[in-house]
Amino acid sequence: MWYVYVLISDKNKRLYTGLTSDLRRRVIEHNRKQGGSYTSKNGPFKLIFYEAYIEKSDAAAAEKFFKSGYGREVIKQKLKVYLEKTNGL
Repeated sequence: MWYVYVLISDKNKRLYTGLTSDLRRRVIEHNRKQGGSYTSKNGPFKLIFYEAYIEKSDAAAAEKFFKSGYGREVIKQKLKVYLEKTNGL
């Protein structure tokens, strides 16, 4: 399985979108500052959303979409209540 996921930074409440085949391991890596330059500087993070895909190419397309301007708006709509309750964005 492949996963597209969204994390929220406890530090600045910004969202981070990623792709992985091992969701638990990847979230742990982000929180151990073993991710890229953004996640190593803005953690800790909470996992707030994910979608599972059988094909990596489908997951990669979804990740690309969620990182686009319209895709970010779709994520915000999907997570509207959570983001309002936690003052995220």
